[in-house]
This record gives sequence, C-alpha cells and structure tokens, in this order.
Amino acid sequence: MERLGHALPARADATVLLDLLEDDLREGLDALGDVEAHLSDVVEALGTASPLALVEAGDDHLVQQRLELLSDVVMRLRRRLAKAAMLMRQRPTT
Repeated sequence: MERLGHALPARADATVLLDLLEDDLREGLDALGDVEAHLSDVVEALGTASPLALVEAGDDHLVQQRLELLSDVVMRLRRRLAKAAMLMRQRPTT
C-alpha cells in the first residue's frame, strides 16, 4: 500500500482510495479465512465418516454469506485498482 501511495498523486481522493483499498483487502482476507476454516471443517468431517458430522459441515450458512462478501470485495477491488491506475497516469512526472 505504501508503494502504491507513493505512485499516486498527493490528492485527497488518492488518500481515500488507498484507505478503501486497504479496507477491502482486509475484509476480503477475513472472508477468505472464514471460507478456509469452513473447508478445513469439511475435511475434518470427512475423516470422521459420521453422518451427523457430514451434515453439520455441509450446513454452514455463514460460509455462503462470506463467499458473497468475497465476491463483492473482488468487484470493489477491481474498480478501485482501475481508479488507482487512472490516477497514476494523471500524476505529473518530475
């Protein structure tokens, strides 16, 4: 983020953009961690071969919500990165 900050023009909108990018990355990584934890739980349930454990591992509404959030974050990141690229082009060269 610091490197990108140096590449962007020293403007308020660039500062806000960096903050939003950082928030999106943090939010996406958190969601990804929840999805990873869910998949680990599924692998563990497969090891038990218990019907109840399999049903419980497959019935996780939170992971569906986190996947939807992750999809939203990826779309926001795409737009924000395009905006950052545009701002970098506008930066005067010295």
